[in-house]
Amino acid sequence: MTGRNGIGPRPEARLVLADGSEFEGESIGASPESGITTGEAVFNTVLTGYQEVLTDPSYAGQIIAFTYPHIGNYGVNPTDDEATRPWCRGMIVRELNDRPSSWRATEALEQFLVRFGIAGITGVDTRRLTRHLRDRGAMPCAFGSASEADLHAAAHAAEPTDGKDLVSTVTTPTAYRRGTGPYRVVAYDFGIKEAMLRQLGELATIDVVPASTRAEEVLALDPDGVFLSNGPGDPGALTTVVDEIRLLIDDGSVPLFGICLGHQLLATALGATTFKLPFGHHGGNHPVQRISTGQVEITSQNHNYAVVEGSLPTAEITHLNLNDGVIEGIASSHTPAFSVQYHPEAGPGPHDARYLFDEFRSLMDRTGATGPMGTTGAGTTGVRA
Repeated sequence: MTGRNGIGPRPEARLVLADGSEFEGESIGASPESGITTGEAVFNTVLTGYQEVLTDPSYAGQIIAFTYPHIGNYGVNPTDDEATRPWCRGMIVRELNDRPSSWRATEALEQFLVRFGIAGITGVDTRRLTRHLRDRGAMPCAFGSASEADLHAAAHAAEPTDGKDLVSTVTTPTAYRRGTGPYRVVAYDFGIKEAMLRQLGELATIDVVPASTRAEEVLALDPDGVFLSNGPGDPGALTTVVDEIRLLIDDGSVPLFGICLGHQLLATALGATTFKLPFGHHGGNHPVQRISTGQVEITSQNHNYAVVEGSLPTAEITHLNLNDGVIEGIASSHTPAFSVQYHPEAGPGPHDARYLFDEFRSLMDRTGATGPMGTTGAGTTGVRA
C-alpha cells in the first residue's frame, strides 16, 4: 500500500489488544513521537459518515475501527464536522482511500488526520477484529510502529473508559449562543454535536453552556426548555452533573430533552442505574421500536452505557432496541422530561426519529414559556406535561 502522496510504502505497524491479540497493518495519519497510540477499541458499522463519526466528541478516549472495508472514498469537508476537531484517539480501517472522489471534498481523509494529529492504522483484518470485540467486548489497545514488546506493554497499561469523566475534556469552556428559532433553550454541552445544534436552532435560540453550569444559572436564563446533549465516558462518573439535573427536575418548570449521554444522565437523576454494554452500540442501522405506536425506526447509535431495566419506577419506557432489548427512550411520569438513547439528529442519517424535536417543541408549548407545569395530557412520546 502506498503512502500519503501515493508514492512509496507505508511504515509497517501493529495493533495489540489488552488481551494480547495482535493484528498487522500499516501506519497512516499522524506519527506520535513514541510510535504508540492507546485507547479503548470499539467498532462502528456505518457505511457512510466516517467524518461525522471521527469528529463526534462522544468518542473521546476511544479508537474507532470501521467495519466498512473502504474508508475515505469521498474525502472530508468542513461542513460535515460535528466538532472543531476529532476527539477520538485513533482510527482502524481495512483500506484507506488515498484519492477521494467527491465535488464536496476539500482534502483527503489522511490529510485531515495529519492536520489534527490523529494516528491510524490500515490494512487490518477488521472482520476478525470486529468478531473479536463482539465476543470479548470493547477493550483497551495500542497500535503503531513501536516494537512488539512496547506495544504489548502499552496495551496492557492502557485504561478503558470505565469510571472516567471524559465530559470535562470536551465541553465548551465558555457559554455561546446559536440558532434563530422562536423558543429559548439552554443546552448543556457534554460533547454536543453540530447536527444537534442545527436541529435545535430551527426551534430556538440556544444558549450552549459548559457541563459544570449550575441549575440555578440555567433557570436564571429563563429558558423555555433545557437540552441534555450527547457526550463521552461513563455517566456514573458525573455525579455533580446529575445533582444539577435533579434540581431542574425538582423545579419542574422547564421541560428537559436528553439524547445519548443526556438520556443516561436524565435517567440517573430520576433514580435509575446504568451499566456498560459489552461492546456498545455504534452504527447507523439499529432498529428501535416506539412502544406507543409499535412503529420501528432505523436509528443511528453511539454509546457504551445503557439504563438498567427495572431501575426506573418514576418513568415509563417509550422506546426499545429490537436487537438486544436495551432501553432506548424514557418519559418521566411526574415532570416534563423525556430522553432517547439514540441519535434522532444523525448526519448523514437515518432521519426516522426527527419527530422528537417536534415533541420537544410541543412540550415547551404545553408547559408555557416561563410558567409552571401545565396540566394537559400526554404527548405522543408518553411525555406528561
